Amino acid sequence: MMVEKPDNFKHVPLPSEPAAQHRIVESADLFRGTNEIMIRHEGVTYRLKITRQGKLILNK
Repeated sequence: MMVEKPDNFKHVPLPSEPAAQHRIVESADLFRGTNEIMIRHEGVTYRLKITRQGKLILNK
């Protein structure tokens, strides 16, 4: 059984986590209307994709 989160779900830092340690980036800002982007990390290219179910998949 899958539980879906509402569209307005926001990541909120836990009380033990200082907010300054984490930067939150909206996926819409990254994807800009597409469902797949390429990310280069330390010379290796990765593919980040939004699935039909709205989940994120990262592949090398």
